[in-house]
Amino acid sequence: MNDTEEILKELAALYPDAQPALHFKSPYELLVAVILSAQCTDERVNKVTQVLFEKYNTPEKMIELTQSELEKYIFSCGFYRNKAAHILSASHDILEKFGGEVPSTLEELKTLAGVGQKTANVVYAVGFGGDAIAVDTHVFRVSNRLGISEGNTPAKVEEGLCSAIPKELWSKAHHYLIYHGRRVCHSQRPDCTNCTLKNYCKFYKK
Repeated sequence: MNDTEEILKELAALYPDAQPALHFKSPYELLVAVILSAQCTDERVNKVTQVLFEKYNTPEKMIELTQSELEKYIFSCGFYRNKAAHILSASHDILEKFGGEVPSTLEELKTLAGVGQKTANVVYAVGFGGDAIAVDTHVFRVSNRLGISEGNTPAKVEEGLCSAIPKELWSKAHHYLIYHGRRVCHSQRPDCTNCTLKNYCKFYKK
């Protein structure tokens, strides 16, 4: 068993119930929530979408809102002007190009406004059960520190993770790494003392 396999085995034992933190009931709700989550905590997004999705939880309903009306709902998520524009544009595209259904392939997802590689990977993996690893700040940090995938860009880290981890484990590994980043391997003050993976960690060894 190599280091990556050992690390994944330990992460699976530590976080057996690892799952998405965003609340959603459909691929569309997930898409909107992930767009809102950029530079924002999942906790804040969930508070915003709890109110927003009471009335506007489909693309048909969402486009009833004007840009300024949507901005008022999502203001506390930050970057609200861009996010509102992306959500409305993506909603129009879903209705006009995809028959009202969120597309289920990575290539089609990335044609939607505000949907880059990370967002597409999350929606594809979480919303449609696809095999993908979305590299957010937690995944980027933990992967580099543990040496699973070393890179200076999310794209490089994603490439390395996909090479190092069996495809059927990509989605689970994504959530394991996020949980470890949130609970132990913090950005500023990682809890190295209580980390059961420190023997693999380049950050700790330094």
